[in-house]
Amino acid sequence: MTIEQIWAQYRQSLKAFLHTKVANPEDVEDLLQDVLLKTHLAIKNLHKPTSIKAWLFQIAHNTVVDYYRKNGMNNNAQQEVSWYTEEERNVKKELAQCIKPFIQELPEQSAFLLEVIELEGKTQKQLANEMDVSYSTLKSQVQKARKELHNVFNSCCQYDIDKQGNLIEYHKKRTEDMSSSSRVENETTVLQKNKANCADCGRR
Repeated sequence: MTIEQIWAQYRQSLKAFLHTKVANPEDVEDLLQDVLLKTHLAIKNLHKPTSIKAWLFQIAHNTVVDYYRKNGMNNNAQQEVSWYTEEERNVKKELAQCIKPFIQELPEQSAFLLEVIELEGKTQKQLANEMDVSYSTLKSQVQKARKELHNVFNSCCQYDIDKQGNLIEYHKKRTEDMSSSSRVENETTVLQKNKANCADCGRR
């Protein structure tokens, strides 16, 4: 793909991503142009066309980090990177119905945390205040819950993530792939338990 084709396809989703990280619209436009320049300069280093989306969001993320560093500000968004990120199909909304059944299979506390944070959109700091627990304690609990969800979801879905752990693309695993992922102890039980959830997701 040429830089023109890449920019035409991903400009709006990158702009939407930047808006979730930076409040000032003028700064967003400046950052978007910065991302375009970096993309133009670095495109020759892109060896795998299938990774364009992840590569672009990596550039955008690093640009936001540089923006906050230069301005001496703390970007709270870096402290609470969600399991997924913004992209052109709005993966967050698309995944909500798919992952909810998997979340409900987790231990009660883990399920509660992920439903509130990942599906309802409440921040960890807000929830920590409501539960009257320290932010660090809640953050550890959420990280543990996300790992549990990762293991369950990975038993039937194949997905691509960027270096920050953000979801870029996903699809249902083929039957043979699902079988090979059941080698860990108790994985077969988990897989059988969630067959209906995999079918409900229906992503090919």
